[in-house]
Amino acid sequence: MPASNSEILREGGSPTVARFGETHWSVILSAMDKQRPLEAADALERLCRVYWPPLYAYVRRLGESPHDAQDLAQEFFARFLDKDYLAAVDQAKGRFRSFMLAALKHFLANERDKQRAQKRGGGCAFVPIDFSNAESHCGFEPAENLTPEVIFQRRWASALLEQALARLRNEYAAAGKEALFEQLKQTLTEGRGTIAYAELAASLGMSQAAIKMAVHRLRQRYREAIRSEIAATVADPSEIEDELREVLRAFGG
Repeated sequence: MPASNSEILREGGSPTVARFGETHWSVILSAMDKQRPLEAADALERLCRVYWPPLYAYVRRLGESPHDAQDLAQEFFARFLDKDYLAAVDQAKGRFRSFMLAALKHFLANERDKQRAQKRGGGCAFVPIDFSNAESHCGFEPAENLTPEVIFQRRWASALLEQALARLRNEYAAAGKEALFEQLKQTLTEGRGTIAYAELAASLGMSQAAIKMAVHRLRQRYREAIRSEIAATVADPSEIEDELREVLRAFGG
């Protein structure tokens, strides 16, 4: 993890949830609503989009080829829909990522007992997953001696930070400040002492004082976005700090 991300996570701040809308748990509940099939389908697609990278990376670390890992990931999510795995989700029992990993392990154990005669969904409802950049996007690192569980944790943490950054970009775009965000986002991966305030001020036609304030606000909102993303994946707000430590631990922080 870049040094400044570790700094931002350690700086603290209030775990704001509502400012970024629906939590993962609300998406899950929507996906379970049989009375609203269109909303449920959209919610399930959102879940797949968030959680397939760490699950795919886990399968790859088990030794599956990219092609077979893609088939397994697609089949897992198709089975997720067809067998109604969500019915077993209990928000009161903890973190959704733990449920997803346990469900994947159960699925893989069952797959070992039979041949995968059908590919990409096996006749179940198709789940749209873009595998075009799977290897680079998922951070699969074959040279590193890491367990599948560690790879899953690392990719989960990366996905969480990416989601926070995407939400922050959307927030700035909605306020008509996307150009400012694109110029300043580099400061989120730099240590405070290495930020080139003078260069940024010159390129944006702003004073250094204004740039420093803008950077401060951006980093503060990024910290809040990260905490909001974490808050969206736990059943109890008291677990947020533990999850922050898990994110840091995933990157050796």
